[in-house]
Amino acid sequence: MSKFDKYKGIIPAFYACYDDEGNISPERTQALAKHYLEVGVKGLYVGGSSGECIYQNVEERKQVLENVMKAVGGKMTIIAHVAATSTRDSVDLAKHAESLGVDALAAIPPIYFRLPEHSIKDYWNAMIDATELDFIIYNIPQLSGYALTPSMFKSMLENPKVIGVKNSSMPVQDLITWKLTAGDREVVVFNGPDEQFIGGRVMGADGGIGGTYGVMPELFLAANAALEAGDLALAFTIQGRIDEIIFTLVSGKANLYAVQKEILKREGLNCGSVRPPLTGVGPEDLAVVDKAHAMIQAARAEFVK
Repeated sequence: MSKFDKYKGIIPAFYACYDDEGNISPERTQALAKHYLEVGVKGLYVGGSSGECIYQNVEERKQVLENVMKAVGGKMTIIAHVAATSTRDSVDLAKHAESLGVDALAAIPPIYFRLPEHSIKDYWNAMIDATELDFIIYNIPQLSGYALTPSMFKSMLENPKVIGVKNSSMPVQDLITWKLTAGDREVVVFNGPDEQFIGGRVMGADGGIGGTYGVMPELFLAANAALEAGDLALAFTIQGRIDEIIFTLVSGKANLYAVQKEILKREGLNCGSVRPPLTGVGPEDLAVVDKAHAMIQAARAEFVK
């Protein structure tokens, strides 16, 4: 058994839950966390892109994590994304997360300014050195503007608290690159792009963290189970259905997370809407919501036993 087994599996990226006025809702946050516990996913990734962290202040982000931990702490693997626009706020969030008992921290590179690698390394190490927690590098170059390099990863691995990468770059070869870069050292690598979850797993990912898992966790669990059972044909069939659903989810005017929250609302989980400047669901998006919801229900009926 590996000490990293707690990270291997399906880990939804947790959605921000707001009340009807757009404030963080403790009750809705706890209800959503408990829902994922009941579904049977491995854990939750809290405070990342799907959690709209970039549009929340430090206290709001703490409030979200506090309520997730109140609902499911100690019952699921919890990874807290703590990157903020300043190192000071990131370290504050890291210490707070450790005080709540999360399993690991994660962080994207610094945003807006294009910093040299030594500055990025200092930024990550400030969070790492502030706690005794495992640390996961979040590689999402299409949004952060920085693509993790093998040399940078190897340098970061000099710190024993660094355990792996949440990889959201599109080339699946990156997943095996991080394994090869680590050499004999065990690391955990998560597939990020949901559209290629099975491809990522085949290329060496230990599990996945994704923004659409939250609206159809059962399908990702079924795809992963098929892969682990050696039924590649079924795994890729389910992946194809997942991709068709994702293409539908992003086909309207509303933001992806707004559409997904509207679907969850129809299933009895009210997460509110999204925070501007993200675009909420309008009347013109309801047909997209209806279609995507029906596709999810049909796929569940076919693949979830």
